[in-house]
Amino acid sequence: MTSPAPCSRSWSISEDSLKRYVQFASESCIQELLSASDSNRDTRVGTGNNANDGWKVLTLDNEVEISKRRSEKTASFHTFRSRWLLTSVSPQQFITVANAIDAAKQWDPDLVEARYIKDLEDNLSIIRLKFGDNAKPLFRNREFIVYERRETMEDGTLVVAVASLPKEIAAGLQPKQNNAIRGLLLQSGWVVEKLEGDSCMVTYVVQLDPAGWMPRCFVNRLNNRLVMIIENLKKLAQACPIDGDGGET
Repeated sequence: MTSPAPCSRSWSISEDSLKRYVQFASESCIQELLSASDSNRDTRVGTGNNANDGWKVLTLDNEVEISKRRSEKTASFHTFRSRWLLTSVSPQQFITVANAIDAAKQWDPDLVEARYIKDLEDNLSIIRLKFGDNAKPLFRNREFIVYERRETMEDGTLVVAVASLPKEIAAGLQPKQNNAIRGLLLQSGWVVEKLEGDSCMVTYVVQLDPAGWMPRCFVNRLNNRLVMIIENLKKLAQACPIDGDGGET
């Protein structure tokens, strides 16, 4: 008697289903980013801290503000926000490094593969991130499928949303079963506001493990470190001169 062939659990997701999910999720993320940056908008770092908006300032030093707020979706976890006044970087310069791949290199340097899988729209892409053996435990030998959405508001504010897809959807984008894929790693993004001269205000918001699977103390500690990646991104941006007034949005 022959044994039955093992059942393959690989599956695929339709382009329409993927697009509907990502459009909805990314629009929600964009609105949350704008809301996080709206507190005390158009003023200098550190003059805010409105108790009514839920943000609690943790650190205020050298024109950098780090704050946190309890997550609306998972009350025991926090969303972290950093706000940076960049006096030597234009919005067009910074937006060139405000992307999923450059950010992932800052999350963990052992990023062994980063590639665009597909573009759903001109401003909406799906990206595969793969980390290696030497990565931190959260990322080690794991793959994440993230979306990246870029928007320019009517007032010129630039917004970039980056978030990982649920495992079920991410797995549907792979040609075969892949046990290395993890879902819902984080939800994050930047709001870049133009100031006078070649300066900008950058708000970076990040929430690790939005589904609440990992230990709270671990997540909140790592969140606090991740919001500091703007310092390295600033250095990258300063090395990327922009010709003219245009730029990638």
